[in-house]
Amino acid sequence: MATNTNVSRVQQDGRKVKRSTYHRLRKEKEASEPIVEARAVTKYVRISPKKARSMANSIRSKDISEALQILTFSPKKSARILYKTLMSAIANAENNFGLNAENLYVSEIMVNEGPRLKRLWPRSHGRADILQKRMSHIYITVRDKSADK
Repeated sequence: MATNTNVSRVQQDGRKVKRSTYHRLRKEKEASEPIVEARAVTKYVRISPKKARSMANSIRSKDISEALQILTFSPKKSARILYKTLMSAIANAENNFGLNAENLYVSEIMVNEGPRLKRLWPRSHGRADILQKRMSHIYITVRDKSADK
């Protein structure tokens, strides 16, 4: 989101500002900047991150309308999950921050690995293999195009 490039703990005379004063100044600076992005997070989704990343790469840096169209007409399970998360990010942008949905694009999308469910798979001669059922954490950030200019 906002960076604290202009707020420093060291003053001109070389002395340090109290930590509480530094954080108060940083928060005031962040509050004065307009909000131009919104995000949505979906955690513990029962799909392999490798499978979800293939669809995530196809909508990265695309306009919202184009990304929704790609996800709607894709037959993959990950497309349905990403569609819901993207719709949530759009709703967050409109309702919480007052951004216009027509000006949004997918600025950042990450599919990280979650915990794994470990199951036993019986094999011959009394042996067993471990079957790992993978989970994913999906993070989508939408950003306003007009604010990037």
